[in-house]
This record gives sequence, C-alpha cells and structure tokens, in this order.
Amino acid sequence: MGRLAVIEELEKEQLKADIPQFSIGDTVKVHIRIIEGEKERVQVFMGTVIARKGTGVSETISVYRVSHGCSVEKVFLLHSPRIGKIEVARKGKVRRSKLYYLRGKQGKASRVKEKIHIKKVPAAAHSASPDQASESTPEEPNQES
Repeated sequence: MGRLAVIEELEKEQLKADIPQFSIGDTVKVHIRIIEGEKERVQVFMGTVIARKGTGVSETISVYRVSHGCSVEKVFLLHSPRIGKIEVARKGKVRRSKLYYLRGKQGKASRVKEKIHIKKVPAAAHSASPDQASESTPEEPNQES
C-alpha cells in the first residue's frame, strides 16, 4: 500500500456523512461548537453561501451576512469536528458559482432570489375530466338528524 493510498484511507474515515445538499446562494445555519475554558456551547451563524472550494477533508464554504450594518464573512471547513450541523434555511436561485459581488452590498441589493420548488402532478391526474374524477371517489352519505 503506497503513501497516497494510506492518506486517502485516513481522509475517508474523517469525512462527515450528515452534510445536507446545498449550493451557492443558499441561506444556511452553521452550528459551531465553541469551547471557552471548560465550557462548551453552540453558536449559530446564519448567512448566504457565497463560495464553495476544495474536495474531501479540505472542502470549505464561505458564508456571508450583514449584521448591524457590519458585513461578516466566515470560512468553514465542512468536515471539521467544530461544526455541529448545517441546516439549509432557504434555497437561492443564482447563476454564478461564486457570489463575491455580494460583499459590498447591503439591504435589498444583497438579496438572492428564492428557488421555489413546484411539485409536478402526474399526467394521469390532468387527463381525467371532472365527471370521471367525481365518479372514482366515493361520496359520503348525508346524515341528517
């Protein structure tokens, strides 16, 4: 077994399996474990993903938000033990792989459109006429008392 194979094997053991599917432009909540002395607490950082770089253990995301008029950008290692979990708050609709242009924007200019996921109805449901649909579903008898 060569050196590279050993390194790849060690990296596979350290990869997290519970990372949700998210992409650039999504608003995420990153739960960070912070250790202060002997105490440990979880701090939530919510922002827009503006970049995703790397692969494997060294994969990082850049999360950006404006807080009290001051812009904050943090870079997180996805597979770090310091990250408790990542939640996707909303999906963003973007056409770029890096959203660095959001860095100088504030207010409405820094918004990303939300991706609306519409469920597709099967074609069989559309082809049935209203008369056929009412015949196929049993009606409840009227109970008058």
